[in-house]
Amino acid sequence: MSCAAVVSPTSAGTVSFDTWAAERAERFEAAAQRMLPLAAAVPQRLHEAMRYAVLDGGKRVRPLLVFAGGEVTGAEDEALDRAALAVEYVHAYSLAHDDMPCMDNDVLRRGKPTVHVAFDEATAMLAGDALQAEAFKVLAEGTLPAAQAASLMRELAQASGTTGMCGGQAIDLAAVGNMNMTFADLERMHRMKTGALLKASVLMGALSGQAPLLTECTREALARYGDAIGLAFQVVDDILDVESTSADLGKTAGKDAAHGKPTYVSVLGMEAAKAWSLRLRAQALEALNGLGARATRLRELADFMVCRSH
Repeated sequence: MSCAAVVSPTSAGTVSFDTWAAERAERFEAAAQRMLPLAAAVPQRLHEAMRYAVLDGGKRVRPLLVFAGGEVTGAEDEALDRAALAVEYVHAYSLAHDDMPCMDNDVLRRGKPTVHVAFDEATAMLAGDALQAEAFKVLAEGTLPAAQAASLMRELAQASGTTGMCGGQAIDLAAVGNMNMTFADLERMHRMKTGALLKASVLMGALSGQAPLLTECTREALARYGDAIGLAFQVVDDILDVESTSADLGKTAGKDAAHGKPTYVSVLGMEAAKAWSLRLRAQALEALNGLGARATRLRELADFMVCRSH
C-alpha cells in the first residue's frame, strides 16, 4: 500500500509516535490492572475471566484514540484513563461474545485462547456482561462534572447499541453466505460494527477535556476523522485477514472467507481495497486540517492504523 511514503513525520519538539504510543499503552495497562475487579475477590472465576479479556493484549487502538482526542481539548490524564478504560471494556466484552460458538466460534484472540476456551461459555458470557456494566461504572465514578460524564456515557451507549456495534454485528451475522452484498451495504455494516466505537473513542477523548475548546466545528472535524479512520481500520483488517498469518495477527487468519463473510476484499478486490484504505486515510487527515498541532497524534494514528501489518 506504499505505506512508507504516507507516514507523516513527528512534529518538532514532541516525542516520537512510537514512544508516545508505548507510554500511553503502558499507562492504560496500569489503570486497567488497578481498576478492574481483583481476581481474588468473589466471584473469583468471573473476575479472572474479566481480567483475562482486557489485560495483556491487543494494539490498544481505541485507548490511543481516546488519549489523542483528549489532546485536542487539553483533557486531564485521569479523565482520559477512565474514558479509555470504558471504551476498551466495551471492546473486550464484544470480543468475548463474538468469539463464542453461537457467533464466530473462534479459538484465538490477541495471541491467546479466546475467553470461552480459556474458561467456559457461561463464564465468557458473564464476563462480557460484567465488562459492559463496568464501562459505565468507571465513567460514573470519575471526577468530571455530571453533565460532562453523562455526555461520555451517551456517546459510548450510542456507539455500542443497535445503531452501532451490536446492530452492525447483527447485520454481519445475517450476511454470512451472502457474497452478493453491495459496497454500500458493506460500508453501512462496518460503520456500525467497527467504525462507531472507533469514532466514539476520538469523541470521548475530546469530550473529557475543556468544553470551550470543543467547538461545534472541532467536534464536526473529529467526527469526520472518526468516520473515515473507523472504516479504514476495517478495510485494513479485511486485507490482513487474507495476507497475514494467525501468528502475525494474534487471531485466526482467513476466517472471513472460511465463514463465507463478505469483506472489502471480496467485494472490491485486493488492489481496490488497498486503494480505498489510503483514500479513507486521506479523508481522515483532511478533516484535521484546521486543528493544528493539537491533532498531531490523531494524524500519526491514522498512519499507524492504515499502515499496520497486524
